[in-house]
Amino acid sequence: MNSPFFNLYSHHFARVAVAIPRVRIADPAYNVEQTIALARQAAEQGAALVAFPELGLSAYTCDDLFHQRALLDATLEGLAAIVEESKTLPLVMVIGMPLRVNHMLFNCGVVVAGGKVLGVVPKSFLPNYGEFYESRQFTPADCAAVDQIDLFGALVPFGANLLFEVANLPLLRFHVEICEDVWVPVPPSSFAALAGATVLVNLSASNVVVGKSGYRHQLVGQQSARCMAAYLYTSAGRGESTTDMAWDGQSLIYEKGELLAESERFADDSHIIYADVDLDRLSTERMKATTFAQSVRRHAGEVSNFRVIDFELDLPLARTLPLQRKIERFPYVPADRARRDERCTEVYNIQVQALIQRLSSSGIQKVVIGVSGGLDSTHALLVCAKVMDRLGLPRTNILAYTMPGFATSGRTLRQARDLMAAVGCSAQEIDIRPSCIQMLKDLGHPYVEGKAEYDITFENVQAGERTNHLFRLANFHNGIVIGTGDLSELALGWCTYGVGDHMSHYNVNASVPKTLISYLVRWVAETGAVVGGDAQVLLDILDTEISPELVPGGPQGGGNDDKPAQSTQDRIGPYELQDFNLFYTLRYGYKPSKTAFLAYSAWHDRELGRWPEELGTRNQYDLGAIKRNLSIFLFRFFKTSQFKRSCVPNGPKVGNGGSLSPRGDWRAPSDSEATVWLDDLANIPD
Repeated sequence: MNSPFFNLYSHHFARVAVAIPRVRIADPAYNVEQTIALARQAAEQGAALVAFPELGLSAYTCDDLFHQRALLDATLEGLAAIVEESKTLPLVMVIGMPLRVNHMLFNCGVVVAGGKVLGVVPKSFLPNYGEFYESRQFTPADCAAVDQIDLFGALVPFGANLLFEVANLPLLRFHVEICEDVWVPVPPSSFAALAGATVLVNLSASNVVVGKSGYRHQLVGQQSARCMAAYLYTSAGRGESTTDMAWDGQSLIYEKGELLAESERFADDSHIIYADVDLDRLSTERMKATTFAQSVRRHAGEVSNFRVIDFELDLPLARTLPLQRKIERFPYVPADRARRDERCTEVYNIQVQALIQRLSSSGIQKVVIGVSGGLDSTHALLVCAKVMDRLGLPRTNILAYTMPGFATSGRTLRQARDLMAAVGCSAQEIDIRPSCIQMLKDLGHPYVEGKAEYDITFENVQAGERTNHLFRLANFHNGIVIGTGDLSELALGWCTYGVGDHMSHYNVNASVPKTLISYLVRWVAETGAVVGGDAQVLLDILDTEISPELVPGGPQGGGNDDKPAQSTQDRIGPYELQDFNLFYTLRYGYKPSKTAFLAYSAWHDRELGRWPEELGTRNQYDLGAIKRNLSIFLFRFFKTSQFKRSCVPNGPKVGNGGSLSPRGDWRAPSDSEATVWLDDLANIPD
């Protein structure tokens, strides 16, 4: 457990903190004491950066006391004490304070690390409206006539155009702005992000009024999303003057629009919040979004104006430092029930709308679908039923066929029949065994001689015969074949190429992963949509072993067994884990070692997942199991399956998790190697 693998900094995460100290107005000594105590706590927790509120060393509400030399001198002495303390703390602090420069007073953020002041950032925009009168005491950044100042006998960079980069964690480059700076139409942090800042720090005081809390969330969340950055927003709390204002101490940490941490509002005591920021994610998002680079070019003048200050931190790499950030076990399915229902509604309607458009544009009114009694075809059939309802067509225009073969179990056959009856589609049954036997006979396959040789040819003949029937039926009835295979199967190459389940006229499930399909079917059952009171068949299907049903349970087969003889997940790994691997490989392009670290963080402890039981998993996976299944995924995804993805049917993209269409999110050579991914995986400790 002492391996660097188990340390979040080894995987391009950075633990950041926002501190909310209790203050005393015009009492720098007390405020410094609170600041140092919180900085020590942050260091103990392994944070690399901690930010404090605007003018925190003096308190924000000093008003004309800011023109008193005694207060300004005491505040500067307090900064000196913090700089001295920083020699023993392996993190960088961003401190808010008033600072005199060339006979002008600036509202500043001071960046301190390793016994040095690394730079001083003055506030750019001074509010002078409503309850704010900052222009009475302070000078805006663009009035400064110097770009460096003397502090404690050393020349220190000064200006709003400073970026700070941790040399031994180079993806951590941060920018500092102060309160109002983010409330203006074009915040300084926007240009800082274009100049490479991945973490944006805002030292704010921000008094509270009704409705302001929600607006802060919108403001900070959107700025972090637009800039593809993490955003740390501080706020003043207990101790600020309530002569005319009140303070709630609301502090926020967002990452690309996602809230990672929020402080307790109206707290009495000093406290601190933490978040583990995924710097790798931010870098990848910017790299993939080519318009980010175009924005850099368009604003080249502002971007080139920034100065980068490099420094090193004594990062806590020598010890185990697990993520505090919760990693969802099911990245395609929200854990919160309300969000899950919203996600299911949206995905389902995307699929329905896409198929409506395809049928409308082609003038075709009938669809042909194979129904196996398993998950994927069930969900595709439910989509087709809703499409017919929306188009005002009878559900009998869905020509559904169940096609039992050598390995079809009695359970799945019953489920297919019950499902078609519940949907009210045109239901027929075609036994594919005679045509398969003819094909096997033409091939000279040993099976026709009574030998139980269930090789890949035996399996593919059945898959091919089913699809061949569906296409000819579609020709005959002037319909189109609806594909049922899902995103997870396509990622793993778990489909029969060409005239097999790989092909259709239109695939409504093309970008829906197996874990999400499972919940979509459950959602339909729970809401009573499509099948009304006949939802039990959907619940039975959810409880059925996932299987291709191509190899019989006994030498004669014939569909007499009450459960499938094959288990797909025994062959290619559990879908819940492979969907996790797919998401982080496809969406973010993470190295296998990082994906494994995230999987370990999410799955190694049964309690960590805190996942609703209705999603049907109590599983946990140790690192060995994670590595084994990730190895299967990497080999199949990068080495053996791309040729199938290079020519897939049309189908709608449904989510930001990505699709594997060569016309959409994923274009790759069919003959690439998996070596670099497998080598990285091999370096993970056992």
